[in-house]
Amino acid sequence: MIVGGCIIYLLLTLYFTYLVHQLPRKPVHDTPDWGKVLDTRIPSKDGGSLEVWRVEPEGSSRGIVVFAHGWSRNRDRMVGRARIFGKMGFTTVIHSARDHGNSSPHRFMNAPHFAEDIEAVLNWVNEPVLLYGHSAGAAAAVIVANRNPDKIKLLFLEGCYAKTREALLSLYRGYNRLFGIFFAPMVVLWIEIFYKNSLDSISPANLAPNIDLPVLIIHGERNQNFPLNHAWRLRDSFPAGRAELFVARNSDHSSSNLKPGYPRVIQAFVGRHLPQS
Repeated sequence: MIVGGCIIYLLLTLYFTYLVHQLPRKPVHDTPDWGKVLDTRIPSKDGGSLEVWRVEPEGSSRGIVVFAHGWSRNRDRMVGRARIFGKMGFTTVIHSARDHGNSSPHRFMNAPHFAEDIEAVLNWVNEPVLLYGHSAGAAAAVIVANRNPDKIKLLFLEGCYAKTREALLSLYRGYNRLFGIFFAPMVVLWIEIFYKNSLDSISPANLAPNIDLPVLIIHGERNQNFPLNHAWRLRDSFPAGRAELFVARNSDHSSSNLKPGYPRVIQAFVGRHLPQS
């Protein structure tokens, strides 16, 4: 009886591990409404393709900002954030990761695969950029900045976590407390097995010490997925003085950009590190 129960538990958690890599998918609809919009597709690592918007501002461009959305979303999710940079005179490039939006299918997406998609965009852009990631896209942006420091001028991390294992457990508890208590620890263990115990190697807080560039961390005070301690820990993991933290009051995981102070913080950070000539 006990052995049978253990087998059922292991098989059930293995099935849950498959599901959390595939679900949910919650695309939104919000298209760019400024500048000159190029809607195109570019090659991805596995022979597929990514849907991409490149939006040129009116007049000369101050540079390029690449945006990476989070898990379950699509490029449309980042349009509101990109609009602010567009008004500041930047070219904005927004893509959907594989298996999201209308980009090519790819099973078992994770932060390293999100990072591969960002790198595909960087290769297409072919010049140093400002890189902005949200949630899983932020964790992927840290991986990219660690691997490609010469391609990144400034790094923006919104709703990012510090340690991957802790983040997954927090996320699953937030979805469903019963699932988080009884099944999530084994699901995370399966993930560690499948990724060959590499979760620590892709944890943003472990990669941050090697990223020596200006970083703005943006975090909702009431982030239900990754509580605020993730942001403090991540900030303190970067080289001294390189990372700043903006805490959006009364904001959740995805609404920091809707606060009145958000555009001012973005503009001030960019102004300090990339002053206009």
